[in-house]
Amino acid sequence: MEEQEEEGSFITLTDDDGNDVSFEVLDTIEYKDRTFSVLLPFDDQDDEVVILEMLFDGEDSEYVDFVSVDDEALIEEVFEEFLKREEEAFSEE
Repeated sequence: MEEQEEEGSFITLTDDDGNDVSFEVLDTIEYKDRTFSVLLPFDDQDDEVVILEMLFDGEDSEYVDFVSVDDEALIEEVFEEFLKREEEAFSEE
């Protein structure tokens, strides 16, 4: 997926079919030496999040692209980490 624009906690990505899809960025998680973004589709009514891996340029650690994650177990682990972080943040308020 290609990044098009980013404003605050919203981002618009272009999918493989060339369609623009807007997301709310809920969190960015470092997990097992990889970086993932937990995204909520802006127009989706069922509240299912999307977890994409963020790729970085190896030389200067600059963000390069989002890619889908095919490993369902890894997606579940990242989602559990997201829930844990949300619970901790909520309990601090």
